[in-house]
Amino acid sequence: MLKTSALAAAYAAAFVISPVAHAAEATDNAALAQIRDEIRQLKASYEERIAALETRLQQAAATPAPAPEAKAAGANAFNPAVSLILGGSYDYLSQDPNKYRLQGFMPARDIGPGARGFNLGESELTLAANIDPQFNGKLTFSLAADNSVSVEEAFVATSALSNGLNLRAGRFLSGLGYLNGQHAHTWDFVDAPLAYQAFLGGQYKADGVQALWLAPTERFLEIGAELGNGAAFPGNDRNKNGVGSSAVFAHLGDDIGESASWRAGLSYLRSAAHERSYDDLNALNQTVTNAFTGTSHTWVLDGIYKWAPGGNGTQRNFKLQGEYFQRREQGLLATVVNSGDFSSTQSGWYAQTVYQFMPSWRVGMRHDHLNSGTPVIGLVNAGTLSANDFQRLANYQPKRNTVMVDYSPSEFSRFRLQFAHDQSRPEASDTQIYLQYIMSLGAHGAHAF
Repeated sequence: MLKTSALAAAYAAAFVISPVAHAAEATDNAALAQIRDEIRQLKASYEERIAALETRLQQAAATPAPAPEAKAAGANAFNPAVSLILGGSYDYLSQDPNKYRLQGFMPARDIGPGARGFNLGESELTLAANIDPQFNGKLTFSLAADNSVSVEEAFVATSALSNGLNLRAGRFLSGLGYLNGQHAHTWDFVDAPLAYQAFLGGQYKADGVQALWLAPTERFLEIGAELGNGAAFPGNDRNKNGVGSSAVFAHLGDDIGESASWRAGLSYLRSAAHERSYDDLNALNQTVTNAFTGTSHTWVLDGIYKWAPGGNGTQRNFKLQGEYFQRREQGLLATVVNSGDFSSTQSGWYAQTVYQFMPSWRVGMRHDHLNSGTPVIGLVNAGTLSANDFQRLANYQPKRNTVMVDYSPSEFSRFRLQFAHDQSRPEASDTQIYLQYIMSLGAHGAHAF
């Protein structure tokens, strides 16, 4: 009887347990199926995302990189990117600017302290865009205070050459020195240093071609060469085929820790001039026009040091900058009736420092110094004329001291007050006071180092 009861109980237990086991097995199978389905969904989703990214990558590879000027405009920029610089000033000059000169130097046009009173400063209108995957272009118009319009820059440049090499053709700011390659609205002072006015006529713009190579090294190394028509001072328009000017330059720079950096450079410019005229005073104090024909060789040594705590210059920063020029000219100097051999060796330099002591506020100082040397004039040595017949070329050392303070409410606007004591001519010292504004509208690329 006990055996029969035990057997019945076992059958009953098996009858009850069997459905439970089958139910558990079914539940496990459903969970595994769900996991497998989720894995398939994830795999399909990732494959779709990868395919979309590959499509975007192909589209990006087929689209040329934007020119530096166009990058700053953002995704909604016009094509071409448009930027406008508006500038103006009020100028107080204690001496007549019409009588200004750099004593001892054959003058270039468009130099000097400017005009008295309210003035429209040099304004710039720039158009920049990619042309295709290989080229980009830029055009900058300059609007002067006398209502004249000139072409500041107009060039095409390569975008896709390898090994750090790029080419440029058209009109461009030469890579000579440090300051020359920068537009005037980016300068730390209202005007160009005296050395730039004496040796480059304010700023050297080349009409020609430029090759620039950026070395693939940890330390910044840039080497460039230029060929031009030589029409810009110290050359002039010779109405002649061939190359009228050539230039080479090299720039080297690096960081000093995380708070400082430096750059140094050496440049050489060779220009040819044909009857480059200038006004002089003869022994009777009469204004006469003389002309130089020959070659001009200019060397420029430049250097700059920048400091900002931790590399962040928004609060405080400091800059020390300077350039040294030497020029040698040799050829013929002609008066109205005579001509003779001519040679000169002249030099000049400037040093400046600018300190931003708090956000938006900066102060700066600059010292300019020139040495005209004593030229060798064949007409004087031969006794045909006297040294008094070339009064503008008499030896002198022009110099100027300048201080400024400026305030920038934003990166697009700046107001500047500048004082200068100018001794460019021996008979008079000029006290110069400028109140300047600079406004930037539209797309604008990053400024150079």
